[in-house]
Amino acid sequence: MIPSRRFAPTLALAACMAAFAGAAPAVHAAPAAVVKQKAGHAELARWQDTAQRVTIMRDKWGIPHVFGKSDADAVFGMIYAQAEDDFNRVELNYINSMGRLAEVEGEKEIWRDLRMKLYIQPADMQAKFAASPAWLQELMSAWADGLNFYLHTHPEVKPKLITRFEPWMALSFSEGSIGGDIESIELKDLEAFYGKRQPATAGKVANQVADNTNSLDAEPRGSNGFAIAPKRTQAGHPLLMINPHTSFYFRPEVHMVSEEGLNAYGAVTWGQFFIYQGFNERAGWMHTSGGGDVIDEYLETVTERGGKFYYRYGQEERALRVVPITLPYKAADGKLASRTVTAYFSHHGPIVRAENGKWVAVKMMDEPIKALTQSYSRTKARNYEAFYQAMQLRTNSSNNTVYADADGNIAYFHGNFIPKRDTRFDWSKPVDGSNPATEWQGLHEIKDTITLFNPASGYISNTNNWPFSASGANSPKQADYPAYMWSLPENARGIHAERVLRDAKDLTLDSLIAASYDSYLTAFEPLVPQLLRDYEALPAADARKAALKDQVAALRGWNLRFGADSVPTSLAVYWGQEMVAAAAPKARAAGLPSVDYITTRLDAQERLDALTRASDKLARDFGTWQTPWGEINRFQRISGDVDQQYDDSKPSYPVAFTSAHWGSLASFGMVAKQKTKRIYGDRGNSFVAAVEFGPRVRAKSILAGGQSGNPASKHFADQAEMYARGEFKDVLFYKEDIRKALERQYHPGQ
Repeated sequence: MIPSRRFAPTLALAACMAAFAGAAPAVHAAPAAVVKQKAGHAELARWQDTAQRVTIMRDKWGIPHVFGKSDADAVFGMIYAQAEDDFNRVELNYINSMGRLAEVEGEKEIWRDLRMKLYIQPADMQAKFAASPAWLQELMSAWADGLNFYLHTHPEVKPKLITRFEPWMALSFSEGSIGGDIESIELKDLEAFYGKRQPATAGKVANQVADNTNSLDAEPRGSNGFAIAPKRTQAGHPLLMINPHTSFYFRPEVHMVSEEGLNAYGAVTWGQFFIYQGFNERAGWMHTSGGGDVIDEYLETVTERGGKFYYRYGQEERALRVVPITLPYKAADGKLASRTVTAYFSHHGPIVRAENGKWVAVKMMDEPIKALTQSYSRTKARNYEAFYQAMQLRTNSSNNTVYADADGNIAYFHGNFIPKRDTRFDWSKPVDGSNPATEWQGLHEIKDTITLFNPASGYISNTNNWPFSASGANSPKQADYPAYMWSLPENARGIHAERVLRDAKDLTLDSLIAASYDSYLTAFEPLVPQLLRDYEALPAADARKAALKDQVAALRGWNLRFGADSVPTSLAVYWGQEMVAAAAPKARAAGLPSVDYITTRLDAQERLDALTRASDKLARDFGTWQTPWGEINRFQRISGDVDQQYDDSKPSYPVAFTSAHWGSLASFGMVAKQKTKRIYGDRGNSFVAAVEFGPRVRAKSILAGGQSGNPASKHFADQAEMYARGEFKDVLFYKEDIRKALERQYHPGQ
């Protein structure tokens, strides 16, 4: 049976870690299929009893401040509040994480489902739940209870698929990073291999080559994190800048408090029960994507004999593990159909594609219990020692971490889960799976990874760039670490952040926010002078000399800073976009991001032609190329749909900051296929917060749009105009401040 929450242990971090090592009582395993069930009397009584121990205080922005007697009570209330704000996104995240999207969206999604099911199967998650420590089972059970109680008390809500949540489901979505590890597997490769592959000829190597070209031109995914030591601040208190660059509305703002030491505030990924990026009264943490190389591909030499597949390993042949995976999907007639795929696994991991006569297996972290333990336990860490202890679990596989605390410490961890590997091999490419020397050799201890602790410079930054400029002259040294510990180069934001922070003094919350929105666009620094030289070199008789005279003059006089009223910003961004579009195939062939390629590889003709096309497009779409940036770059939220649509005829707000491509620290980019003339951001600054750790924690924050996903709610877009201006609201962290701005106080179910 599920453990009673009446006996919840005190979850001090040391107790969390100790509990993880212990055995848990057996629990009933939920069935794999999710079917609608009515709550029994005992279950309903348990939910109602828990709800009475939980108080939700909604402030004037609709932010839920959840107070519970135990941590499990706080989890119950926090997930209930999330469901109130946007059950659709909560459910969708779990439909995705369990590989069940095709049951809702149809057969086109079966390969996405297969990718998840190569790693996540209900029976396995149920077994892991049973093996979890009792305190973690208790939190997962409270999580499921909170969602089920929400559905019970809101019969008008019709789930797309999941009508009952089971505790084990929480393990299917345990870390929450954008672009999680599993998503590195290309869907088109899975379809090419499992959808069209023919059996290999007996005795010969199986051969199927799939297109594995990755786009390098997408809007940058990642974040900015800045930590400022007391010696650089006006009040002598450390500061933390939390600026995730995610898809908009991916995380709401939540505050959860218990009488067992939990008091965490920040952004939570819809459906998860821990604060993902945020702070408590003593410490704060910010994750940026792009740490070390944590996923490896192994080239397996596969042969077929008698209808069975074998792969070479050392001097032996091993049989590939064969696993039939059923993929249900909604058919065209609306009924449920299914397709079964025979998946293959070597000891390195699942086979995901073929390349040049080899089958490719993927090896990555697969530790959902530890990952969930680490994700939750860091929210209760009140000092650096406790936070470091949580990091020792080493299951934050896709993130770097920027940290600050009330003791005055600032720190940086470049990655967390980093396997030890033989440096003779190039781990950025698939390695020979038949060679035992390519095996992982355990994990690097944190002390051996790329870290910083209280650097003399007094600041730390990461912008999804390499770690070797994180703290000016006190940055880690590239020569001290194997190449696989870092995977991304320097970027325009990294250069920008270093310039902004290296001379910053007497920083406050407000001046740190201002620095994080600094308007300089670093990427154009080399491009504009190149263009000016190109133009000057044109013969007088060249038609472009007259046609581009005014445009070149505008860029010559530009200070490389964005502004809503800036015409040069519009011209420069459209010019950059034209160059990127034209250079993309060559950039991919060269293995470079297109912005880097246009800076170093484009010739004068290409730059000048791109400016002509940019001018023409601006004139065609807006009547003149001399259109201010704020007329083009807009924030709009008119629907609660996950797949946002935009409309030039409907209200929107001007936004001054640009895509992160151009070095803007505040990021605003459009990922959706553009069907409008204007640019409508849907990725970049989403939940942003600045935190000061003094005797009392102070913070300011802003959300893209608002807290609620319901267009009928006044909190659907009540922060939209402020967001567009880069204006922050005060975070209400203490109960006395919440009461002063209280909109509603209630127990779940009321």
